[in-house]
Order: sequence, then C-alpha cells, then structure tokens
Amino acid sequence: MASDIQQAATPQPSRSLGALVGLLVTAVAVSTGHLVAAVTVPEASPVIAVGQAAIDATPEWLKSFAIRTFGSNDKRVLLTGIFLTLAVIALAVGVLSARRRWVGFAGIAGLTLLALAAEITRPTATSSYAVPAMIAGIAAAASYALLLRSMAPRHPAPDEASASGEPTLPADLDRRRFLVTGAALGAAVVAAGGAARFLSGNAQAAADRSALSIPAPVSKASALPADASFNVAGISTFYTPVEQFYRVDTALLVPRMKVEDWRLDISGMVDRPLTLSFQDLIARDLIERDITLNCVSNPVGGRYIGTTRWVGAPLLPLLNEVGIQPGATQIASRSVDGFTAGTPLAQATDGRDAMLAISMDGQPLPFEHGFPVRMLVPGLYGYESATKWITSIELTDDSFQSYWVKRSWAKAVDVKTASRIDTPTNGGRENAGPVDIAGVAWAQHRGIQGVQVQIDNRPWIAAELGSVDSPDTWRQWKFRWNATPGSHLIRVRAIDGTGAVQTGVETPPFPSGATGYDTVSIQVS
Repeated sequence: MASDIQQAATPQPSRSLGALVGLLVTAVAVSTGHLVAAVTVPEASPVIAVGQAAIDATPEWLKSFAIRTFGSNDKRVLLTGIFLTLAVIALAVGVLSARRRWVGFAGIAGLTLLALAAEITRPTATSSYAVPAMIAGIAAAASYALLLRSMAPRHPAPDEASASGEPTLPADLDRRRFLVTGAALGAAVVAAGGAARFLSGNAQAAADRSALSIPAPVSKASALPADASFNVAGISTFYTPVEQFYRVDTALLVPRMKVEDWRLDISGMVDRPLTLSFQDLIARDLIERDITLNCVSNPVGGRYIGTTRWVGAPLLPLLNEVGIQPGATQIASRSVDGFTAGTPLAQATDGRDAMLAISMDGQPLPFEHGFPVRMLVPGLYGYESATKWITSIELTDDSFQSYWVKRSWAKAVDVKTASRIDTPTNGGRENAGPVDIAGVAWAQHRGIQGVQVQIDNRPWIAAELGSVDSPDTWRQWKFRWNATPGSHLIRVRAIDGTGAVQTGVETPPFPSGATGYDTVSIQVS
C-alpha cells in the first residue's frame, strides 16, 4: 500500500516519453543479446533464434508465398518484420508503463522468456544457447530501472494533468539527467552492435576463405563446347554468375565457419565411422564437374536454378571407405545450423558425380552457398541432397524424416524435365519479322535431347539446341520465328535423354516439384 501511495504521489512520465523508454530498453536488449551471442554462439542471438523458430513454425503455404514473392530477400523481409513487431511491442509496453511501472518489467520478462524458449528449442541447442537471452533480459531490466531513476523529479510533487488528461512531465524533472542517461544507453547500443559484428568472426572467417587455396582436381571437367551457348539477347548465360546464383535455405543468419573448425562426422549404419577435417577432405582426389542445381520450390519458368563448375571430393569413395551396412537406404546429412536432408542412397551411389563440394566457379564456396563444404547429388533437388555448411553424414533407413519431409514435401523425387522461355518476356512487345525465341531446358542426369516450341496452339516445332556439356547440366535452345502482327501465345516443352516428353499437366511446386509448360503472351506490331 505504501509503495502504491508513493507511486501515486510521484509524477508519471508522459505516454510519449514512455514510448521512447520502451524503444530504448528494447534496443539495449537486442544489442546485448547479439553481442553475447557473438562471443558464445552466433545462432543463439535472441532475434535470430526467434526468427528461426518463426521459419520452422511457418505453414508451408506461407513459406512458398514468401519464396515466390521475395526470393532470396525473404530472410531480410522476415528480419524486418521481427524488428517492426518488436518496435510495436516496445511502444505499447512503454506507453502502458508510463502509468504502471510494473508493466515495463513484465514486458521485459515476457520477451526474455520468448527469446529463451526460441533459443533452447533450436535443433543444435546446448546449455550455452540460453545465455544471450538471459543476459539481454538482465540488461533490459537494469536499463529500464536506470531510466526510471533518471526521470524521478528532484522534488516529488502531485501529478499535474494536461487538458487531455495525460500526465505531464514534472515541472522539476531533471531533463538533462534523463537526456544524458538516454544518450549513454544509446551509445552503448551502438557500441554493442559494432562489437557484436566484430566479434562474430565474420572478418576472420572472410579472411580465412579468401586465403584458401583449392587444390587442382585430379579429374577435370571437359571444356565447354563453343556452340553450347547461343548469342541471343536475353538468354540465360550457360554458367550462372555466382552473385546471381539462387539462394533458398532456412538459415536466417548465414553460418561463417572457419576452415580449421570444420569437421565432418560419418556415422550410422557403417562399419567404420570416420571424422574428417577440411585438410583431410582436400587431400583426397578431387573432381571438377559442371552441374545444374535447382530448387524444388521453383515454379514453372522460375529462376531458382543455376549452372556452375564445382570442385569437390567424390562421395562414393568415402561411403565405400566407411562400409555401408545392409538395410541402409538414406544419407541423412546435417548442417551446422541443424538443417537436415535425406538423400536416397541408391541415387547417390549409382555412378553419378555426387560430391562434397568445396568450390564453385573456380573459387571457394561463398558463405551463402555453404562454405566451407556442401553436398551435391546431380539429378536431385536441393532440399533432398544439397546440404550447405554440412557437418555430418549418417547412413540410415527409411525411418529418417528430414526437415522438409516432416513438412510434407516428397521424400524422394528426381528432378522433373522442364524448360523455360527467357526471351521474349511475358507481356512484351516485338516488331513484326524475325524474332528469336530462346531459353534453357533441363533434366539433370538424364539430359535433354530435344526442345519444341508451340505458337498459338499450332503444331509443335523443333528448336535448335546448343551442344551438350553434360547430362547433368541444362541446354540452351533457340527458335527463329517470323512474327506476324497481333497477339500471340508461345509455349515450350522439352524431351529428356530417355525420350520422355515434358508433361503439360500443371501442378504447383508442393510437394514434389512444379510441372507444366512455360508460356508467354506477347504483342507484335
């Protein structure tokens, strides 16, 4: 009762001041948590942990929408959403705490528990994952108490109400003390953020990657045939520039592992479990191959596909070395961030160039694409075979359920035969006369033997194909069309190396890859 009387007798800050306090205290919590995580476990940063939990809990339809709508920017959109949500909560709690100070402490406790729950439920969580949220909560509570103290009037006086009924700033509030306290906390936020970036190891890992020398492969890829690429404006280049190579994964914070820390554990249904360092891996006979990689979430005509030259250690010799036990049917691969993929053992061991890749386009893997090591199996979608930042391989049976299979995606599926029109673009305008229709077609590990174009529902016509580089890469195609004025509908379909014709039945990417003909509508004048 006495404390209530004292609080009633003490002038309360205005709602606008309370909102400012809420934002400042939240900023202290976020920056402190990120700094502590940088020193302990970067993935345990409270904001990152909450974001990863949100990704895992997001329904499949919303994930697909985000990928379709935002592409590789989906992580930025999510983080922006998290920070905006935090800001709204901070403003609301701050305004409410202007009259009831306990609301501020309750809000801090609630957000701390939320972050703590997100941290300790991560797949790779250890006891150290709880530390960032706990310290962030303590820092927030301490900064809130400090701000409250700085707002206490030098000579308490009864509330002075404004005409609107909102409490006003006490006449004898020491504004200078409050501003100095707020500025000091703001400077601490900036300093903590900068220190977190420095201590997170990003700079050291980047230097580690840039200094890495990739040994020459024992088995080199064949030179790309000169006529594998067409000189047609608008067509995809045969090799996809690394900076344009698609990225679809579940990592909100891109892991930045140092080479000396990387280990690969091979275990499970094997006779001789094995652990490899990065130096052990690159000391093996490396291979170099051109491989087209695509995502199962790629829509018809989509851009979640690319081709590059990869270097890596072949997977089959490693599996033979450890000895595969009878009954093993899957390769369960795990990423450093806890992501899992289940690769059908039969496809990974049937002679195709499955590898543990360490290089793309002549350079060490970029961090966004799995540095220092990722897995690749030609002919399979990325979600079931191309684990980035790989740290373990376990031979297992059909009981294993990988990350995306648990979310109802197909357990095992070969890449579907598909084709895409790169030029002309949908809704475009062309002049009457010769028009180049061109694009790419793919059916990894089966190859492409033909591409056909259809204009305005007329009979299909064979297109010209670029030379084959490998059955594991796409092929360019083109068709010279004598365009006539009017509206026209153009379709494309491919024929794979087995003679099977691409289906025109339209299905969405979920659960086993999109099908249907890529179609564009253009106007010719």
